Amino acid sequence: MKLVFLGTGTSTGVPQIRCRCSVCTSADARDRRLRASALVTTDSDRNLLIDCGPDFRYQMLREGSPTLDALLVTHSHYDHVGGIDDLRPYCADGPFPVYCRKDVATDLRNRIPYCFAEHLYPGVPTFTLHEIDTHTPFKVGPDMITPLPVMHARLPIVGFRIRQLAYITDCKTMPAETLLLLKNLDTLVINALRHEEHMSHLNLQQALDVIKTVKPKRAYLTHLAHQMGMHAQVEATLPTGVHIAYDGMEIEI
Repeated sequence: MKLVFLGTGTSTGVPQIRCRCSVCTSADARDRRLRASALVTTDSDRNLLIDCGPDFRYQMLREGSPTLDALLVTHSHYDHVGGIDDLRPYCADGPFPVYCRKDVATDLRNRIPYCFAEHLYPGVPTFTLHEIDTHTPFKVGPDMITPLPVMHARLPIVGFRIRQLAYITDCKTMPAETLLLLKNLDTLVINALRHEEHMSHLNLQQALDVIKTVKPKRAYLTHLAHQMGMHAQVEATLPTGVHIAYDGMEIEI
């Protein structure tokens, strides 16, 4: 199984518009972060897209326009679904499958109603929305996927576990049941927005505390803001087995 980090930035991306801080003006390519998204190639050779933010088109072109088999959505904030109309080329052979919570499905129908109209305008993207139960594993083809319930401040959202990989973003707190679902992992991907406290995201120390609790073999930090600091400097301070992800990074699980 393989994961490619399509984007590792927060909702504003890095560099952030109008900012001239040392991170936003860094010459290190690892400090340039598109909105958070990932591409997982499973052991059955299916390509599963996790979130589809406003940078999706560029991310796909950068990766050579890979095939996609389904989209898994963590939640419906713009930086995670703002690029969904750009899935249009993947809808040529029929509606593209999207797996998400019921509230996300409702939001998508309201946000892009032209994709679900009774009389479709020629060429619009179309989707089959599969509403998942937060507490029930589901299959995409032969691949079993376990939802990971977490809280994004007061908003219930999900991460996903696929075999020995777990991907969580925009988490602030997680229930005991999710901590149990994160046991015996090879790889944990988890958000760490910045060093300072934040109302709806884990900061660096809180993410490290989760990693220490669930003890994956290795962990990667994503959904970073420019306030986290420069990649090279922060990476050097992290515990063994914990890394900062960067855009385009590819890992084998």
